[in-house]
Amino acid sequence: MALGGGTFLTQNKVLPGTYHNFISAARAFVNLSDRGYVGLPMALDWGVDGEVFSVTQEDLQKNSRKIFGYDYTDPKLKGIRDVFKNAITVYFFKLAVGAKAASNTFATAKYKGVRGNDITIVIQANVDEPTKFDVQTLLDNVLVDEQTAVASAAELVSNDYVSFKNDATLTETAGTLLTGGSNGSAISGGAHQEALDALEAYGFNTLGCLSKETVIKSLYVEYTKRLRDQVGAKFQLVGHKLGAADHEGIIDVQNDANGEGEEMFGAVYWAVGAQAGVAVNKSNTNKKYDGEHILSMSETMTQPQLTKLLQSGKYVFHRVGDEIRVLEDVNTFISFTVDKNEDFSMNQVIRVLDQIAIDTAHLFNTRYLGEVPNDQAGRVSFWKDIVKNRNELQKLRALQNYDKEALKVEKGSTKKSVIVNEVVEPTVGMSQLYITTIVA
Repeated sequence: MALGGGTFLTQNKVLPGTYHNFISAARAFVNLSDRGYVGLPMALDWGVDGEVFSVTQEDLQKNSRKIFGYDYTDPKLKGIRDVFKNAITVYFFKLAVGAKAASNTFATAKYKGVRGNDITIVIQANVDEPTKFDVQTLLDNVLVDEQTAVASAAELVSNDYVSFKNDATLTETAGTLLTGGSNGSAISGGAHQEALDALEAYGFNTLGCLSKETVIKSLYVEYTKRLRDQVGAKFQLVGHKLGAADHEGIIDVQNDANGEGEEMFGAVYWAVGAQAGVAVNKSNTNKKYDGEHILSMSETMTQPQLTKLLQSGKYVFHRVGDEIRVLEDVNTFISFTVDKNEDFSMNQVIRVLDQIAIDTAHLFNTRYLGEVPNDQAGRVSFWKDIVKNRNELQKLRALQNYDKEALKVEKGSTKKSVIVNEVVEPTVGMSQLYITTIVA
């Protein structure tokens, strides 16, 4: 995020970039950026250490054992499967404090974590060349790599699961386990901060907070507010019982996951994927929950309970017959003002506004910044490109009644600055019906 971004009060910015304000109107090249991207720090038994790594739906289905150490259907991956019910790509960061990689005489696990303790090295004499060896790597007794007719350890090639020790002496063994692998000590706020710092360089639609600790949840909330309001990063945080966040970038899931052995914040896995994956012209209101976590309905059983939660800006699952559905696609913003009215509490509106901000910044930063003169012809060109983008959003019915004549692209207070003013009207999905039937 080297370019400047965020909101502005006066035209006093130093960094080149796009500064974008959204306010409510008083009441009496046109490629839309993709959605479906999630940032997710989480504790893992296996996986890349100390850096962000991306996983797609296809990666998960085809290579889950290599990436996460478990088969796709393993209960250990339940939360990750829930994310990918709707997400397209997830940027993971493995949370760890003092984790260690398992090892034995012949090899060291590729990644730190307890899953390395399930790796076995089997060495046998080669049938055709008895002075040489066949070396197998097994994960949980499943063969994942085999190298045949190897004369010495120096000839072994590291695989997706272990790095071989080139100075080891190969001897026959029916199976030698790797040992000493550890996930480390309890995850600290420092580990979460390291993950958030690393994710700051990536673009995603939602960020997941997988914690029940108040201090850590507060860290995520403040991080999201800072990046949205000061840096211009347009994503929403999804967490569990985050408190009085009161911000359009914060989605606060209320239902506990209460299945045996489940994490209390288990609903976040599904919600963070669903909020990232929903189209810019769609809403998650009344969306059916098809995740694997068992969600508690105890706090959302009556209409007064649901009303109170919605008025507090809470994201709630409730039971509709035999199904569990999202009550309303809302965020935590509730302190409405003339400049920011209740529209900003609707996540569909925020998705549209974020789409506008991301697309406009991408257009300016890649095609105009430092390339096009700030003269009348240059500003007319920029005006035309903005109109094309808004018309595309209107075709998708994400916007309505867009008036291109109200769009003004003008010279700013300095030779290098450009001022854009426009009026947009995001559409939202139907969620309430008031009907009067007259019986004659």
